[in-house]
Amino acid sequence: MIRVLIADDHTLVREGLRQLLAATTDIRVAAEAANGDEALALVRAHDYDLAVLDMSMPGVSGIELIKRVRLEKPRLRLLVLSMHGEQQYAARALKAGASGYLTKDSASALLVGAIRKIAAGGLHISDAAAADLVAGRGGARAGDGEPHARLSNREFEVFRLLVQGRGPTEIADQLHLSVKTVSTHKTRILEKMGMSSVAELVRYAVEKKLS
Repeated sequence: MIRVLIADDHTLVREGLRQLLAATTDIRVAAEAANGDEALALVRAHDYDLAVLDMSMPGVSGIELIKRVRLEKPRLRLLVLSMHGEQQYAARALKAGASGYLTKDSASALLVGAIRKIAAGGLHISDAAAADLVAGRGGARAGDGEPHARLSNREFEVFRLLVQGRGPTEIADQLHLSVKTVSTHKTRILEKMGMSSVAELVRYAVEKKLS
């Protein structure tokens, strides 16, 4: 039996996943979390075979959540289930330690298959995401064409929170950084992306479907 932890801040999504997996004979939802902090607490307290993580939740989330879960339980397999397209997030998630990435509009059969494959030790990524990994895209390479691809993983997390309307203090609390460090990251993000304000970052995020 594959014991699964589901972490998603939307009740309807968790209920839908629970019902979907309840129809299988080999997968069981062992626990649910509504935010990243709850997910981390459950990972520390219990053992699961696989965790299904949303990329955007209250509290710690995204790449930071993947890294912290991996620190707590290095052998726990992780499947990212996100509303964000693979081109924006998949390569970063996989480099951080996830074993698979699926968008929320994927077919239910694909999700079940991905869980079984990852729990058995495999990886689940699309051909496009695999090509990005092989080519070194999705990370921080100064020569990449997309401005957001120049950001480090930490800068990308700060960028993601800035375009969600979070202030420096809130970002600092969520990422366990000082406000000064967040301000430094913000300055570097604007410089690397060639922009002068958070408003420009927001417009860019909307255009690239990063928000």
